[in-house]
Amino acid sequence: MVDSVVNPAGERSGASGSGGRRGRASTSQFGAIGLHLADPRVEASVLAVLDTVEVELRASVSSADPFVTEAARHLLEAGGKRFRPLLVALGAQFGDPTGPQVVPAAVVMELTHLATLYHDDVMDEAVVRRGAASANSRWTNSLAILVGDYLFARAADIAADLGPEAVRLQARTFARLVHGQIAETVGPRADDDPVTHYLNVIADKTGSLIATSIRFGGMFGGAAPEYVEALAGYGETIGVAFQLTDDLLDIASESVQSGKTPGTDLREGVPTLPVLYARASDDSDAASVRLREILATGPLTDDALHAEALGLLRESPALKRARETVRSYAEDARARLAPLPEGPSRHALESLCDYIADRTS
Repeated sequence: MVDSVVNPAGERSGASGSGGRRGRASTSQFGAIGLHLADPRVEASVLAVLDTVEVELRASVSSADPFVTEAARHLLEAGGKRFRPLLVALGAQFGDPTGPQVVPAAVVMELTHLATLYHDDVMDEAVVRRGAASANSRWTNSLAILVGDYLFARAADIAADLGPEAVRLQARTFARLVHGQIAETVGPRADDDPVTHYLNVIADKTGSLIATSIRFGGMFGGAAPEYVEALAGYGETIGVAFQLTDDLLDIASESVQSGKTPGTDLREGVPTLPVLYARASDDSDAASVRLREILATGPLTDDALHAEALGLLRESPALKRARETVRSYAEDARARLAPLPEGPSRHALESLCDYIADRTS
C-alpha cells in the first residue's frame, strides 16, 4: 500500500521509466520518499546492500520451469523503489551493515511484499501494475495467485536459513497481512468504530511488513536488543503515516504531486481517513451537512457530484483533522527513535518524519 507514496508515478498507473529490469541502486530513489542520507559512508553502505539485494532477488525467483521464472520476475523487473530492503539496510546501520545475513533478510522482505502485490491485483481486478500489465491480466487470476504463493514459499525458504526467529517473525507478519486484508474485505462490524477499524487495517497491511523489515535490519546487523525494538516500533508507525499521506494527497494534491488523478479513491468509493472523519462529523454547518449527504450516496461516478464533494472535502474540518492525525503518527515515529544513538543513521530515519510532516501541511 505504501508504494504509491514511494513511487510517485504510482504502482498501477505510472511507468517505471525503463520498462525493464532495474539497474544499480541510486540516491534518486531516496529523494522520492523524502529520505536524506547526509553521511557518504552510510549512503555507500545502503547502496551496496541494495545492489546486492537486486542480484539476489533475481536469483531467488529462478525456477527449473522457465514459465515460473518469467511470471515470478514479472513484477520484480517492472521496477519499484525497494522500500523494504532500504529499511533493512538502514536498520542494519545500528549494528554491522556488512553482516552476512543482512542481504538475505532484505530479500525475504521484498519477496513477501512482491507476493502480496500479485494477490492484491487479483482482489482489485487491476489491469496495470508498475507500468506493465498486471500478472492477473496477462496470465489469469489463478496463475497470479499461484505465483504469489510461490514467492511466499521462496521467502520462507530463505528465512529458514536465517534461523527459527526469522521464520517465526516472517510467518507472524504474513498472518497480520492476511488478517488486515480480511478485515478490509469484511469491513467494520456494527459495533466497530470505522476510523479505528481503518487504522488497524493499515497497521496490519502496511505497517507490519515495514516494521519487520527494519527489525530484520537491526537483528541481522547485530544491533542491541533495545535498538531492535525501537526500530520495529518506528517502522510500524512510519508505515501507517506513509499510507495515510496517500489519503490526504488523493483529496488535496494536484495529480503531478500524488501520481494519480485527485479524488480517485472518492470516485471509486474507497473510504479514506478524511472521508471517514467527514462521515462521522456532527458539524451542523451547511457545507458539512451537504458533504455528508453526498458521501452517503456511495461511489461518486457523477462528475458534478464528485467535483462538489472534492471541493467540500478540501475545505472541511475533516481534512484538517486527518492532517493532524498523520502528523501525530509522524511525531510518534520520531519519538520511538529516542533509544537509538545520535548520528547520521538516526537522522536519516528522522528525515522521513520531516518529509511526512511537510507533505501533509
